[in-house]
Amino acid sequence: MSVDLSLSLADGRLKLKNPVTVASGTFGNGMEYDKLFDISALGALTTKAVTVTARQGNPGQRLVETPAGLINSIGLMNPGLEAFVQESLPWLRQKPELPLIVNISGSTVEEYALLAAALDQEPGIAALEVNISCPNVDQGGMAFGATPQAAAEVTRRVRQSTSLPIFVKLTPNVGDIKEIALAVAAAGADGFSLINTLLGMAIDIHKRRPTLQATFGGLSGPAIRPIALRMVYQVRQVSPLPIIGMGGIATWQDALEFILAGAQVVAVGTALFSNPLAPLEIIAGLEAYCRREGVSRMQDLVAAAHGGS
Repeated sequence: MSVDLSLSLADGRLKLKNPVTVASGTFGNGMEYDKLFDISALGALTTKAVTVTARQGNPGQRLVETPAGLINSIGLMNPGLEAFVQESLPWLRQKPELPLIVNISGSTVEEYALLAAALDQEPGIAALEVNISCPNVDQGGMAFGATPQAAAEVTRRVRQSTSLPIFVKLTPNVGDIKEIALAVAAAGADGFSLINTLLGMAIDIHKRRPTLQATFGGLSGPAIRPIALRMVYQVRQVSPLPIIGMGGIATWQDALEFILAGAQVVAVGTALFSNPLAPLEIIAGLEAYCRREGVSRMQDLVAAAHGGS
């Protein structure tokens, strides 16, 4: 039997041929991975974060391996908006069949609005992913996603600045993820991406100091998968908006759990570092599962774990 893996989000403005993308920051902008496989096979490509100006990233050691993942302290290293538009976008436009989701990040609300407005003018972009895990410099460094008010303010300004679909990337480092999700939905989000990394740290027992110069970093990989899965399930309980689910997905079985929990799309991140072909294996695995189970349309499985909710 044939299996339909395609899906349509944001009132038909974002169409994917399958439900697999990559997590921002783990895939660059696709150029290196395209040497390993045709990245057009992905349902969508999610870029590394784009900021208004270039960022050099954090000094010192940036990665620490853990028993089931990584702690990273990259610091949103990227060449900035102008370089992205002039250097990366022309190459990405050569793959028109691959929907492009651009991740944007700012230190102020005004920077988010500027990024959204500038990218709204560029052809070849299918949607924006709004990273609200960034520190708000106007509020003493607290992440925009830490409170419903700040999360909603960023979402509202981005919504006013672009006609593109916007998916707000939620931080798990909050008390109630549902409260944040409802706030950004009310402010005009078309959907959610969750989760971003969990705050963690490592200590060098020989130096007796934090291993990362920034002290704390973002924990990703299989260790966070049960938490990510729980949060996807919780957000689906309170909102019908589409979800891009991520957090430790390495196999098609992992991906299927997220889909059953309520995610329309799944993103592969840390797994790429040990298995660059993981997204292709997941696509094939999901299709084979549907064929075995007699499921003709992948999206019919979304939120099935909720008992039909």
